[in-house]
Amino acid sequence: MTNLLQIKTSASVLVKTLSCLGVDSIFGYPGASVLSIYNELSKADTIKHYLVRHEQAAVHAAEGYARASGKTGVVLVTSGPGFTNTITGIANAYADSTPLVILAGDVAGADKKGKIFQSVDIQAIAGSCCKKTFKLNPQDDIAQIIQEAFKEASTGVKGPVVVILPRNILEDEYRNENRASIPAAKIAKKDFSVELKEFTNLLNASKRPLILIGGGCIDASAEIEQFVSVLQIPVVSTLMGIGIYPSENNLYLGMIGLNGVEPANEALKQCDLLIALGTAFSDRSTCKNNDFTKNRKVVSINICRNSGMSELNITADVKCFIEQCLENKKLFVPQEKWRMEVDVLKENIIPLEKKSNFLQSSYVLETLSEYTRYYEPVVVTDVGQHQMLTAEFFNFNKPRKFITSGGLGTMGFGLPAAIGAYLAKPENLVLNITGDGSFQMNLQELATCREHHIPVKIIIMNNSYLGMVRQMQEKFYNNCYQVEMTNPDFTKIAEAYDLFAVRVRTKEELIPALEKAIRHQGTAIVDIVIDSFENI
Repeated sequence: MTNLLQIKTSASVLVKTLSCLGVDSIFGYPGASVLSIYNELSKADTIKHYLVRHEQAAVHAAEGYARASGKTGVVLVTSGPGFTNTITGIANAYADSTPLVILAGDVAGADKKGKIFQSVDIQAIAGSCCKKTFKLNPQDDIAQIIQEAFKEASTGVKGPVVVILPRNILEDEYRNENRASIPAAKIAKKDFSVELKEFTNLLNASKRPLILIGGGCIDASAEIEQFVSVLQIPVVSTLMGIGIYPSENNLYLGMIGLNGVEPANEALKQCDLLIALGTAFSDRSTCKNNDFTKNRKVVSINICRNSGMSELNITADVKCFIEQCLENKKLFVPQEKWRMEVDVLKENIIPLEKKSNFLQSSYVLETLSEYTRYYEPVVVTDVGQHQMLTAEFFNFNKPRKFITSGGLGTMGFGLPAAIGAYLAKPENLVLNITGDGSFQMNLQELATCREHHIPVKIIIMNNSYLGMVRQMQEKFYNNCYQVEMTNPDFTKIAEAYDLFAVRVRTKEELIPALEKAIRHQGTAIVDIVIDSFENI
């Protein structure tokens, strides 16, 4: 039998290629099909592997890492259930255009006859929820395949790419030494002069233009801020666009949509020209309204075409197009009058004070936002009422500070994504704002926090219900609930993992608890008991 430790295998070339591509973190869970890779990782000085407790969490952690850093996240799992457990995470990354490479071990190609242990059709399963799949064949150069996968994940509309790695090829001797590497893509600067002329005419003819920022603008924050400053156009955002334009700027009105804020939705209603940057017009943003474009013209500037929604469709990288707008800024007419009207609109919105004997999420999140302002934290949420209220009450003034599951709405995303975000940005305070339902979907990752000394601060909004679902059942189904939850004692769970935890029931307890959690050097849980029947 060949000694795998004495030959240069495809697995060793894979790890070397990852290192050359700048990969420093891999999130994974080992198994027989990928042990040759793990053996090589044990010898790699520049790459650290983080053992999670479930493969879904590995993908979410890689998502958090990618979205906090701007790099491509990497996942390593074994065949069969090792891969199938990743599917929710892959679908989530696909929905939110997050660049990932998932290295999926597979059974040996020659063994695929009859019923094989841990054998599934990875390509068929992944095909509907990832950007592309690559399957390594015996004649392929693994270094080239990995480079192609990273290029695919991180260019154009970004997204997850699955690389299928049969065990026998990984363990075979590497025989493609002389193959050339893929040259870096040279992106020619496109001339948008024709589109710019059409855009200028529409904008200067408008009396009430509005800019809508989506997640596709994540790398164009500085350019957008300058463009808005020149033209004095009010700004709203989608959920995924939060933080790209500073929340505390007077021109920012908030998030639009079903769970949006009144000033933003009112401005959207009144505008006559909507300039949509890096957004795909999801049903949540358009309030499921098929007449979304009625009474207003729409200019869509996006990396991929938005068909049927726009007066003018400009297929472009937002950063590149706005740069050309700024080069020609003298062509545009500033919108001072409309800006002043929007200022009045904001002043006329008076928030209603909710009366309750219990802590309200809105109070908790406003307090948390103000208390942590100095730290400029990275905030990672799960999905539910707390997610929408965080979007409303927190101030995010920089991109990559707000990380959430937007397109798929995946409960259980928050904790592993917060782990990945911290590993990408260890100098930042990282908050995981979660609900009692979401937290229990991946709470096993507390072990990952403990093992790797990851000091995320977990804020559990504990209402003993699946709050968003309860709210819908209250509104549409005559209070017919199936969502009341009998929860464990989260402080005792923290104790079992040897982690710090504190419970909050009153306003007076909130600040001292936050202070203790943030000062604590390791992982900390703040279990906040809130009103079970609060609606958003």
